[in-house]
Amino acid sequence: MTTISEVAKAAGVSVSTVSHVLNKTRYVSPEKAKLVMEAVDEIGYIPNAVARSLKLSSTGTVGLVISAISNPYFSDIICAIEAECSKRGLIVFLCDTQDDPDRELELIRHLHQRRVDGIILAASGAPKKSLDYLFECDVPCVLVDRLSDDRFDQVGTDNTAAIRMLVDHLVTLHHQRVGIILGQPGFSTTVERTEAFRAAMAEKGIEVPHAFISNGNRSTADATASTHRLLELTEPPTAILASNNLAMIGAMRAIRERGLRVPADISVLGIDDFEWADYFEPRLTLMAQPCDEIGRKAADLLIARIGSKHRPRETVRLSPVLRVRESCGEAA
Repeated sequence: MTTISEVAKAAGVSVSTVSHVLNKTRYVSPEKAKLVMEAVDEIGYIPNAVARSLKLSSTGTVGLVISAISNPYFSDIICAIEAECSKRGLIVFLCDTQDDPDRELELIRHLHQRRVDGIILAASGAPKKSLDYLFECDVPCVLVDRLSDDRFDQVGTDNTAAIRMLVDHLVTLHHQRVGIILGQPGFSTTVERTEAFRAAMAEKGIEVPHAFISNGNRSTADATASTHRLLELTEPPTAILASNNLAMIGAMRAIRERGLRVPADISVLGIDDFEWADYFEPRLTLMAQPCDEIGRKAADLLIARIGSKHRPRETVRLSPVLRVRESCGEAA
């Protein structure tokens, strides 16, 4: 194995000069830097990343801990985070917690023990132990999507604005009976969207029956069953609002299983635009969350936090965009 001394000898410079060039710890003239890099290439020198990380107190790595990698919404955010980190010379270690709080804590501990510079976390439904660990160990961390702890930097969608726009759209189309299929309990997104739905409907002077609010849907199968229950009511909703992409898929499945037509028999719309939305029949009206912007901002916040642990905490709410297609017609 070649050494830094051999690089210095081949380049005709001091060992310290080679170190400054490789670690970017001090200015070195372009001429000498060129000699060093040519020597590195010529003799095949491979820097010792572990030794370098110990010296610089940085590994150039970040952990990305996501509750459900298979969800297309998170996939888009992951791609944006990885691309932004790559631009900054950072390697991303991706972990899937499968919405298991114990697994989440275990993965965070492993990443911390491996000296990642920071962690971006889309938390599970019960993240208290993980968040307490990150805070107590002073690990630079940014929360994405589920914004529930102002001890950390956070970035996600303005859920209140998203629900308000969807309700406004339905009321403009004269819908009064609106059901909502919500996500898992415990998630801050579920709480925020529930409260926003109740408030937006109340502002329109519309009373929402308890049976119209379906909470605790963990999968498309749950959402399908919840939609069937809504449609079996004596006076079912004329429109269904799906609060995430899994809820939308489940709702559409149930509607078709009952032989109903969208939007002739019932209107649907929801949160989480996704690639398949244009391939449904009819095309789906959805609220697009700014996934790319969320990912880029999360990476920016983490890098800033790594550079300065004592800077003020930030919570960033980004605006969604309503994409009107054909799944919402006039109420009967």
